[in-house]
Amino acid sequence: MTDAIFLFYRGITTLLNTMIKELQIRVSPQVAAAESAIREFIAREQAIDARTICHVRVLKRSIDARQRNIVVNLTVRVYVNEMPADEPFTVTHYGDVSECPAVVVVGAGPGGLFAALRLIELHLRPIVIERGKDVRERKKDLAAITRTQQVDPESNYCFGEGGAGAYSDGKLYTRSKKRGSVDKILNVFCQHGASTAILTDAHPHIGTDKLPRVIENMRSTILRCGGEVHFQTKMTALTLSGDEVVGVETLHLLTGQTRAFRGPVILATGHSARDVYQYLAANEVEIEAKGIAVGVRLEHPSALIDRIQYHNKEGRGRYLPAAEYSFVTQVDGRGVYSFCMCPGGFVIPAATAPQQVVVNGMSPSQRNTQWSNSGMVVELRTDDVEGDDPLRMMRWQQRLEQECWQQANRKQTAPAQRMADFVKGRLSYDLPKSSYAPGLISSPLHFWLPEGIGSRLRQGFEKFGQMRRGFLTNEAVLIGVETRTSAPVRILRCGDTLQHVRLRGLFPCGEGAGYAGGIVSAGVDGERCADSCAEMLGK
Repeated sequence: MTDAIFLFYRGITTLLNTMIKELQIRVSPQVAAAESAIREFIAREQAIDARTICHVRVLKRSIDARQRNIVVNLTVRVYVNEMPADEPFTVTHYGDVSECPAVVVVGAGPGGLFAALRLIELHLRPIVIERGKDVRERKKDLAAITRTQQVDPESNYCFGEGGAGAYSDGKLYTRSKKRGSVDKILNVFCQHGASTAILTDAHPHIGTDKLPRVIENMRSTILRCGGEVHFQTKMTALTLSGDEVVGVETLHLLTGQTRAFRGPVILATGHSARDVYQYLAANEVEIEAKGIAVGVRLEHPSALIDRIQYHNKEGRGRYLPAAEYSFVTQVDGRGVYSFCMCPGGFVIPAATAPQQVVVNGMSPSQRNTQWSNSGMVVELRTDDVEGDDPLRMMRWQQRLEQECWQQANRKQTAPAQRMADFVKGRLSYDLPKSSYAPGLISSPLHFWLPEGIGSRLRQGFEKFGQMRRGFLTNEAVLIGVETRTSAPVRILRCGDTLQHVRLRGLFPCGEGAGYAGGIVSAGVDGERCADSCAEMLGK
């Protein structure tokens, strides 16, 4: 056989053996940790020559820790005798909209940012108004909370570019999958610099150390395409023409200069903009009280949670991430559950005004601190608080946060109690080391928490301790109070158009409007509001 014929047949054979195959496999954590090990596993299980596997792309990853022998479930795409021809994420095109009609977006959290990017896709020009600072400058004010024990009411863990999620973990898990494309939101994050691991992990997470850069890149896209972003610019009023919103009035917080911006308004101010709720109520814009959940942050040593969740006295070992947990039960007709679990993370001060103490949690991308925490909260329904004031749930929140501040000696130190002491109703005479930087002060939370909250938490902890041996322990500490789990108000809108029920041109959006519960669901809602706004404008 001549060399030419031999090369021809070899080419034909290679072509016939070229394929892309999707597989679901269950492997050990050690195998899942390295592509080379996954490749060898697939070659052995599928009887494929490992040398022909050019690439393995992990599509989905989840950990099954229900048994002592922990396995990792992987959905993979195997490329045999060829390399991937596409990016691991879908790229969205953003064109020049500098000459397009304007839409005002109030708030630069996930709802507002994704609304702005979607408006660009739809050939509309977003004008983003944000009361806080850009994501980098904002970080200085967060550090000052620990140093000065004071909170800047316009720049804090809730207000500023990126919203409440920018410096409170960056978790992207959502159960809300019916209202829009979760995959689209994750792909846009990847396009702006997030790790493609968020496309595969069952509980995707960017991390507070990585997310700010992603947010900056999203802002750069808005500006590059001809949009506007105005920081330290606070909306003071909606501009009305009859029953139509045609813009906003604003105040620049540094210069005191007032300015009007014109266009339909996507209102994405987040769950803590209480002045916005008060403005809407005072101006008879239709809103209603909404149920919330309140409680504490519960912090354990991360090594203890690893041992409990992975059924191993050695903990997670080299190949497993910091362990997560999720608890839920019913106590006296109300839900008691864990919320926003942060493995290998920190507890942070999340107040937005003086004379409040509020806590939240966050994790860096590596989730490698010595603590793990979660909100432990009790469902509070609107009929649990007397009256018909649409702001009554918000006012209830405020009173509890002010009581917590009093218990903290009027500082940002947080009142705290060991977990077993709380359940047994006794004071903690000392407290464990904690991640909460402003400091803890021992306080009888069992005594001063509202009875409907404290008693349900105690019973819930007893049940969770029965579910996971070692979970109910004095090594864990309760830190008060967790109140900002969701908006206490819903701004009423039409289900079909997403516009306000009465005011044309106003699109209440995201978590602050009462229609989302986290970064991804707020992003999805932002895109939907942008779509509805474009439809109203004939785009």
